[in-house]
Amino acid sequence: MNRIEVRGVKVYPFKSADELIGFVEDRKGILVAINAEKILHATEQTRAIINRNIGYCDGVGAVMALKKKGCGDVVKIAGCELWLKIVEAWYTKGKTFYLVGSKPEVIEATVAKLKAEYPGVSIVGYRDGYIKTEEEKTALLQDIAVKKPDVVFVAMGSPKQELLMEEMQTVHSAVYQGLGGSFDVYTGNVERAPKWWVDHNLEWAYRLIKQPSRIGRQIHLVRFLLLVKLGRI
Repeated sequence: MNRIEVRGVKVYPFKSADELIGFVEDRKGILVAINAEKILHATEQTRAIINRNIGYCDGVGAVMALKKKGCGDVVKIAGCELWLKIVEAWYTKGKTFYLVGSKPEVIEATVAKLKAEYPGVSIVGYRDGYIKTEEEKTALLQDIAVKKPDVVFVAMGSPKQELLMEEMQTVHSAVYQGLGGSFDVYTGNVERAPKWWVDHNLEWAYRLIKQPSRIGRQIHLVRFLLLVKLGRI
């Protein structure tokens, strides 16, 4: 599958979450969610991270940009849904999972809920996202190397989570996915937009209503969409 370049950021035009899951099962690698903000504000470092790995559309802006470039079938794949689809698709196949991120109580609740919803799921390790010393990071990398999970989910926010996953990848080849705040959404600590808003690509508007302080970020989305419409993206 050929990647599509948008402002130097290379994105895979997946037509469904199932297509993406099948793709990474064969190849392994780091999944990086791409939205308008990541494209607009890409630095040399973040652009290089994305382009070394597997960028997929996780935002209406990224989808519109790829459609403008001829990828009519590309779809938005929400990262906060994708990781659970990966668990659902693979846990009965004997795949093993490792989780990193969020506060201690959130990661504990996440693991407990996964075990309740996916009986028999093999979670070979987990820890919170507050890695404060090099010693702690080294211990985590060693644990990954020893336990060799098939899938590692890291919920720490970008680009911190991608940088950590690249370090993990040097000690063990697996499927890695950065999740941002998905553990908080999964455990109910953060409310996600209702289904109607999600289905109509208006999740950004719902977040803005709930958190008016996000207006600065959403202005960037509007600017990005305008640039796409004008053919300047």
